[in-house]
Amino acid sequence: RGVPYPVRIRGVETGRVIDETIEVASVDQAFDAQTEWRAVLHCFAGEAEIAVSNVGDRGYDVEEAVDSLSSPTPPRSFPAKLLALLVTRFREGGRPLLFLPTELVAGNGRRLAQILSTLAIETRQSDAFRSWLAEHVVFADTLVDRIVSEAIEPVGAIAEPYALWAIRSGGFAEPFRHPALRLVDDLEPFERLKLHILNLGHSVLADQWLKRGLAPGETVREILANREVERLLMDIYEKEVLPGFGLQGMASEAPPYVATTLERFQNPFLNHRLADIAQNHQVKISIRIGGFLNWVRQRESRFAAPRLSEVLSS
Repeated sequence: RGVPYPVRIRGVETGRVIDETIEVASVDQAFDAQTEWRAVLHCFAGEAEIAVSNVGDRGYDVEEAVDSLSSPTPPRSFPAKLLALLVTRFREGGRPLLFLPTELVAGNGRRLAQILSTLAIETRQSDAFRSWLAEHVVFADTLVDRIVSEAIEPVGAIAEPYALWAIRSGGFAEPFRHPALRLVDDLEPFERLKLHILNLGHSVLADQWLKRGLAPGETVREILANREVERLLMDIYEKEVLPGFGLQGMASEAPPYVATTLERFQNPFLNHRLADIAQNHQVKISIRIGGFLNWVRQRESRFAAPRLSEVLSS
């Protein structure tokens, strides 16, 4: 067991203020891949039973030439690093592995598996390795839903009470036990709730922030103190979002998620800056709002959503 570090849970849950600290003692080793690559390879090949990834928006991009895997230093891209780790694990006995990606990419496990399969061909890996990769390494689709608002130095974090880690089941046992863990047959309902309620709401508020003068440093909680903005968001949820989810057969799941989302937005300890949410605004509203309207109009082609349509066209 490692030296404990704090994770402070702060926020509001079902009307109750939460402010508690959990001492985490599950980390007993840490490596810098750039300077300790051989140690990373050794640990991954010989000790890992389950692996988890969490890389940035372009983390699945492959950047280097096909011969870079033989270098004593790590490849630049995450997929190439992972392939090097898997090749080493295969050469040192090839124990099975469960891989849990947490990147905010739909079908992240299946997508990562396809990237690794293609990269294995491009780097001329053996047929035996490629068969092992396909048959003994499970890349599960997952969805993580939790806001971690800030770091605690030198190590630690502050997070909201709400937490969900949904994992699409498929031939493996529950990796561990935790109240936030859900092993499910289908991730789409969870993805739709997060994307078209939580993320959609964030983009509606960012759109209002952009239109109202770009107050530096303004947060989600602060803009919702404006009654006009709050009323607009509530109208969108009640008159457009919830009816849309109803048309898609999710009339029971959506209202409690809206209520939870509003609590999360009002978290008195969370400083979620609208300037951060507004980055890549047009892309986000296309996915979050345009995607919602396209999804609902599969069931009702004339579904009216004037407020969301206005944000989408702005």
